Parts: sequence; structure tokens; C-alpha cells
Amino acid sequence: MTIGLAVFATAAAAQMQPPPLKVMHLTGGVYWTSGGAGANTGFIVGTNGVIVVDAKMTADSAKEMLADIAKVTPKPVTTVILTHSDGDHVNGLAGFPKGLTIIATANCKKEMEESENGPNPAMAAPKDYLPNRTVTKSETVTIDGVRLRLLHFAPAHTSGDLLVYLPAQKIVFTGDILTLQFPYPLIHLAKHGSSAGWIINMRGLLALKAVTYVPGHGELPTRADLQKRLKEAVTRRAEIKKLVAQGKTLDQVKTALGESLAPPPKGGYHPPTYTEVVYQELTKK
Repeated sequence: MTIGLAVFATAAAAQMQPPPLKVMHLTGGVYWTSGGAGANTGFIVGTNGVIVVDAKMTADSAKEMLADIAKVTPKPVTTVILTHSDGDHVNGLAGFPKGLTIIATANCKKEMEESENGPNPAMAAPKDYLPNRTVTKSETVTIDGVRLRLLHFAPAHTSGDLLVYLPAQKIVFTGDILTLQFPYPLIHLAKHGSSAGWIINMRGLLALKAVTYVPGHGELPTRADLQKRLKEAVTRRAEIKKLVAQGKTLDQVKTALGESLAPPPKGGYHPPTYTEVVYQELTKK
């Protein structure tokens, strides 16, 4: 995906009427939300405060989420953990109170900083809400009595992906490692994502003893769903690699795989396909 497409997608989504925001209870003090403007999010009620995972796309949607959190608990939000830098996960930070601990990978922070100089500065990450605690590798932390594993296996959807795993509750928030509205992984090459890294992340994800997987987009999948998704992505990548080794063009690869050569319909969001991304990765000089 190019930065231009990423910006277009975020801007287009912002103009659409979002579905109603819904809060769903998972177990104990752990919840997830869908709907509103932006991606799925999560929140965990700790001893004295609340930890939020991802921040929606707009300040208004974030404020709606905060109001719903207040219906669950009077405890204040004290920490936000970001799974990656895309606007539909971070731009809602502008609706949060100041003084939060904001946790992300170092690469996520870098991408948020760079967004201010991107092709559409109006869609940049809120510069007053940059991460103030960074993760460079996987680590286990305890925040407000809640034990979490923050897992960065490799660049995948972006260079700065972070899985958030609650081992006691066996719940993992995946960010856009899982984007279930697309049949194959969504990789942002412009943010140094990697199809090979996505496979590493999925294998790491499945190695956890999780029983609940909260994706960046879509409903909760089963473990069998994830195993199937990984198998299909690995198989498709191997097929593309074989065809590239034979000197096939992208159109020839798509034809061999039974994919349409027609341009996407006008309107809506049409990111580069998994085949296009893998082909570009394998043929770049």
C-alpha cells in the first residue's frame, strides 16, 4: 500500500457514516469494541485505572468510546497501547485526556512522527499524543495490576506491529495482523511491512495459549480460522514465488492464480492485493 492510498482510505472512511459503537464483554475486566469511526479496540479495567488498546480514528469516536468505558467503570483511562501507526487506530487519541502513558513500538512512534510530513498533513497522527513509552522487542509488563505480554515478532502489516496478549485471560489483541475484511493479509509496504514477517507473526500468535483473538477489523475468529488463514497465505506466497522464479509478469501471475485483471471498481477502498504486494517484494531490485 502506498502512503497516498493509506491517507485516502483514512480520509474516505472518515467521511462515511460509521456503524454504531458496540462494547462487548470478554471476561473479568476485559472488553472489546467494534463500530464507531476506526478499528476495533479493547480495554482492560485495572486496579486503579483502565488500559485501552488502540484509540479509534476520530476524536468524536474516541470520546464516545470513553463515555462507554465510564458506563462500565468510574476508573480513569491511564494507559493506551497502540498496535501500529495507522490513522484508524491512532488518530482518535486527540479525544483522550492529556497525561496518559502511551505505549507503542519505536517504529510505530517513528511512523506517527513522519505522518506530519506526509501527503496529507491533515490526517497526521496527533502530535500531542505521540508514544511516550516505546517497546523495541517483546516484553512482559504489569500495568495497574494487569499482566500483559507486548509482542513484536517482525514487521508484518507495518514495521511497528505489536500484539497485546493477556496470558491470565488467554486473550490477544492483534491489531491489523488480522484484517478479516480481506481474504489475505493486508501489508503496507510503504510502512516497511512484510508478507514473510506476517507469517512469522501468525506463527507466533498461534504459539500463544490464547483462546480469544480480537482482530483489528472484523468479528472474533476461531483458532481454526487463523490456522486456515495462515495456511492459505503461506500457500499463495509460495505459488507467487514459484511463478516469479519462472519470470512471469504480475498479470501472468494473477492469471495463473485465477485472479481478476480488471481494475477495481470506482469508489471505496481498494488496497494492493496480497498477490501484488508479494510480487513487488520478490521482484524489487
